[in-house]
Amino acid sequence: MKTKKIYILLGHPNTDPTLSSEIADTYEREAKAAGHEVRRADIGKLQFDPILHKGYRAIQELEPDLKKSQEDIQWCDHFVLIYPLWWSSVPALLKGYIDRMWLPRFAFSFIKTPSGKSTMGWRKLLKGRTARLIVLSKSYAFVEHFLYGDYTGDIATAVLRFSGFKVRVSEVGNSEALSEGKKASLLKNIGNLAKKAK
Repeated sequence: MKTKKIYILLGHPNTDPTLSSEIADTYEREAKAAGHEVRRADIGKLQFDPILHKGYRAIQELEPDLKKSQEDIQWCDHFVLIYPLWWSSVPALLKGYIDRMWLPRFAFSFIKTPSGKSTMGWRKLLKGRTARLIVLSKSYAFVEHFLYGDYTGDIATAVLRFSGFKVRVSEVGNSEALSEGKKASLLKNIGNLAKKAK
């Protein structure tokens, strides 16, 4: 089996132990045991301003932790993002992380028309990489989909696929009430994904 460079981002802002952090720990441990090279960041421990104060009309200097995240994403073959679903979306801190550092010349670049006044497409600067989203929700995944549609599309499609990643999604429903048996089965499945860098 070919070993890969894996970057894990725990997108739960709580630095106390959570099911999200257990999943991140399991993935990291099993990936390393399988010989993969792993880097990891926990978003709750990163130091950065999550607010894009002037939108994209002014350059907002990236903090060292965001620059390191960009380096790690460019370095990796496989990106693993783990986060809880809050109000059918990502936690605000994770949204701020994306707003701040998922920028042109890092993740994508627009192709301008000859006049330079509009765009006619874009280049996917992170092409050739794969990603695994692991999304935890309090209710069952099919209920979330029925009520609110594809709640992973903003990250899976509009962020990751837009910049070139091939994306797979794992949804963990009823995450706050899993029995010990179901939790053990979940972590075993996560470990198997980690060994294969999927």
